[in-house]
Amino acid sequence: MAKKFSITPLHDRVIVKPAPAEEKTAGGIIIPDTAKEKPQRGTVMAAGPGKKDEPMTVKAGDTVLYGKYSGTEISIEGIDYLIMRESDILAIA
Repeated sequence: MAKKFSITPLHDRVIVKPAPAEEKTAGGIIIPDTAKEKPQRGTVMAAGPGKKDEPMTVKAGDTVLYGKYSGTEISIEGIDYLIMRESDILAIA
């Protein structure tokens, strides 16, 4: 599932592909684009080597939960990703 990028994150940073936003509610109501919430779940696509005395706990392919406004949005080959520090990741799902 992990993809090789021409970009390698440095130190404790990771590249995450956000999960798609929900299209419908549990009751079947379609959510318009203006009301969709920013996803807080994604898949780690690449991870840096970690800091000097702190190895990385996440690896490529892990599904993670992160804060709503975590990371910086980047676009690689037309696909949107987030680049964030490992400390911005709240849990591995």
